Amino acid sequence: MAKTIDIELQKQLDKPQTWFCKYFPVRIRNVGEREKADRQLVFDFKDGRAYEEVARRTAAAMTERYGASCADIVFSPVPASTREKNEVRYKAFCQRVCELAGAINGYEHVSVSGERLSIHENRKAEKEIRKVNIVEFDSAFFNGKSVVVFDDVISKGLSYATYAHQLESLGANVLGGLFLARTHYKVN
Repeated sequence: MAKTIDIELQKQLDKPQTWFCKYFPVRIRNVGEREKADRQLVFDFKDGRAYEEVARRTAAAMTERYGASCADIVFSPVPASTREKNEVRYKAFCQRVCELAGAINGYEHVSVSGERLSIHENRKAEKEIRKVNIVEFDSAFFNGKSVVVFDDVISKGLSYATYAHQLESLGANVLGGLFLARTHYKVN
């Protein structure tokens, strides 16, 4: 995707986005205690240890934005890199968010089923080959549904936008994204 962002991905990035804290990568060292605590929350969430706190924040944000219409909204996370990580990170979390917000749990309708090789460009514009996950969708389930997408950390938003676009290609209407944290590189 070089320097330009596809029109369909930009359409997703233009939708409402909410994140709960700032994430500073470990290489950013001049952060305060709050930033260190938020970083640890991200790590704990990714390891499946902080799902209750994040579920409460997520459900509260959904309820505030969508109110009673949460009952008609599917909550669906951007899948993690492997089936195992996806289950640890999202299975109990999605169930809890949906219990608290009254939303429809989309977790069981998306699965990580394997890996394939992919060429990625990193920060220094070098190309590298990585294994990436293959995601399978229950397309009939998503057709005609309103969906809120969740991802743990948003940096540029391409994972979120790509996933949201995939859902819309199945007939879903993605309302926007919720994120535990947004990546920042400079401390104010």
